[in-house]
Amino acid sequence: MPVQSRTVRAVGQQPVPASPRRLPLVDLLIDTQAELTELVVRSGLKVLEAMLEEDRVAICGPRYVHQADRDAVRAGTTATEVVLGGRKVQIRRPRVRAGKQEVALPTFQAMAATDPLNRRVVEQMLVGVATRQYARSLDPLPPDVRARGTSKSTVSRRFVAKTAAQVTAWQTASLESLELVALLIDGVHFGEHCLVVALGIDTTGQKHPLGLWDGSTENATVCQGLLRNLQSRGLATDRSLVVILDGSKALRKAVDHLFGRAAWVQRCQVHKARNILEYLPDRDRPWVHAILRRAYGCGDPVKAKRLLNDLARRLEDDFPSAAASVREGLEETLTVLVLPISDRLRRTLTTTNPIESLMSRARHLHRNVRRWRNGKMIIRWMTAAVCEAAKGFRRVKGCKDLPALIAALRARDQELGLIGRESVQQVA
Repeated sequence: MPVQSRTVRAVGQQPVPASPRRLPLVDLLIDTQAELTELVVRSGLKVLEAMLEEDRVAICGPRYVHQADRDAVRAGTTATEVVLGGRKVQIRRPRVRAGKQEVALPTFQAMAATDPLNRRVVEQMLVGVATRQYARSLDPLPPDVRARGTSKSTVSRRFVAKTAAQVTAWQTASLESLELVALLIDGVHFGEHCLVVALGIDTTGQKHPLGLWDGSTENATVCQGLLRNLQSRGLATDRSLVVILDGSKALRKAVDHLFGRAAWVQRCQVHKARNILEYLPDRDRPWVHAILRRAYGCGDPVKAKRLLNDLARRLEDDFPSAAASVREGLEETLTVLVLPISDRLRRTLTTTNPIESLMSRARHLHRNVRRWRNGKMIIRWMTAAVCEAAKGFRRVKGCKDLPALIAALRARDQELGLIGRESVQQVA
């Protein structure tokens, strides 16, 4: 079949008439017992050789044809490598020289790029392939094709380099184009380390992982640092948005410092219920949990507040710590109940479960890791896992009701003096 190569003609060269090149397919059928994969690999290498030779013809002109204005000349061939199927394979590359300078062949530059190889390594690792088994996970090559780049150490180095670059790119990505209606922040434990995760929900209901930091949400320095990072990357802090937190006082203080009145804080109801139940013996947890679920799910902030205050009074004498936990932050656990939104969207915004779901997916992706060497390793793996999990993100439940939430946020902006009446009318 005809094979044509897209090449760049050297400056000053006369155009070379394109002529169809027919590959010697008969030569490929050396062994009638060869597998289809081997045939495809050999065919691909033959096509590559033909494309490289056409590049050289485009730069130097046809072989054995005199050209007075020729700048580049043929310089034989040399052994080199290109990326093929998750490994590097050795080929003979045609050489072209212009004076004392080597002239690059466009096709070879494209085929020798290692970025596809690095991506393949990361993908294989994230689906559960161990570094020692990487070579076995690749399609076999013909026996006479020399290949390398599949050893345990090589795969590990490529994975580290690729994920380290991924961490830098993710944590420095601009957030100026994002218009968020909700920001979720929570801490999750991996090994002996605690990671703080920030997740945003935009006006269309799409979820966006914003960053990952090593440290506890109880650490004021970590909390302030992660929020300053979001602000420096362009996150708007002068408009109202719902901020869902896990109940950390240090994180709450950092949110107040950065967002001020713009933060409409919602305490995670799951974390709150868990904290209350930890103060109770096993026999009393079921009925207390039932009251909490009834209060948080009723949809009426007045009724919910009455139920929680009644629960605190019932626990006052026997379990004063549990009663104090019920009263602590009571108003903030009911923030979204005052919003004119559907029950489905309300359930989404009352907990940090979207982050828990993300972390559950991340844990599954790197289930083969047996030992976390340090915090950098955890962040690299988690970043790769989060970016992989984000490819399957769906819009949040109740996203069709987001216009009502946006209108409520802009009305709150006007009430607090954050924006003028004109902006509210534009949103409406």
